[in-house]
Amino acid sequence: MRFERRPSTDGNGQPVRSSNAAARPSLFIRVAAFAGLAFMHLPVLVIVLYAFTTDDRTYAFPPPGLTLHWFDVAFARSDIWAAMRLSLRVAALATLCSIILGSLTALAMSRSRFRAKESITFLLILPLALPGIVTGIALLTAIKFASIDPGFWTIVAGHTTFCIVIVYNNVVARLRRLPPSWIEASMDLGADGWQTFRYIVLPQMATALLAGGMLAFALSFDEIIVTLFTAGHERTLPIWFFNELFRPRDRPVTNVVAVVVMIGNVLWGLRSRRRGGVAEEPIVEAIPVPRQLPHEGVA
Repeated sequence: MRFERRPSTDGNGQPVRSSNAAARPSLFIRVAAFAGLAFMHLPVLVIVLYAFTTDDRTYAFPPPGLTLHWFDVAFARSDIWAAMRLSLRVAALATLCSIILGSLTALAMSRSRFRAKESITFLLILPLALPGIVTGIALLTAIKFASIDPGFWTIVAGHTTFCIVIVYNNVVARLRRLPPSWIEASMDLGADGWQTFRYIVLPQMATALLAGGMLAFALSFDEIIVTLFTAGHERTLPIWFFNELFRPRDRPVTNVVAVVVMIGNVLWGLRSRRRGGVAEEPIVEAIPVPRQLPHEGVA
């Protein structure tokens, strides 16, 4: 038997518009959206285009010719690779410190109630809310006051100050969605504090830690304002970019490095998106319950 789907009608027999058709954006909204996308991505396309130009000084349009020569020049320069390795090391350590400190702070702040809680929360988000130059000057003053030479570890410390906020906000928002009854049920079943954290709390924090860690790594990798005050003689990749802007003959090389970084970011984002397709429903592992519970035998 064959069934035909008829359009739904109202009481007067007039067809009713579907919710999808009614929710379609207007022409103005679509044009504004495409204009915003073009405003954000056209400069990126310009960088990609002039990474292949044969001109070594100006940005003449159209380019006088296309070549791969600047890729050979960029890959042969050791200072570029040294700056990139330094940025990756700094970002990795800053992210690790931020995940540890930010998650511990979120665990302490999510369930506790005390008088100065709002003030401490404000102090936690302050490094991210302040202008970077203010944070950089404050860090440099503290470094000089402590008689510490600016270098690798001062860069890591400076980046950790604002990366903690990213991890903290993600983790504390996730912990607030965790029902307290789950933790109470785990403890009632005989699990200790470590087992409750491992099998109940940590699975709920996992995606928040991943998101916060990825964002913290990205912010640390391209940070320049705070790094200028805390780097000393070290040169991260953003500082290398900043110095190369004053060398007109090396502009195509700068574009090549920017293209390589963009390709790496795109590949990392696609990989993370593919692996991060986690369901929204919470997933909790089974807790190994001890054979003899503490309250066994009690009526």
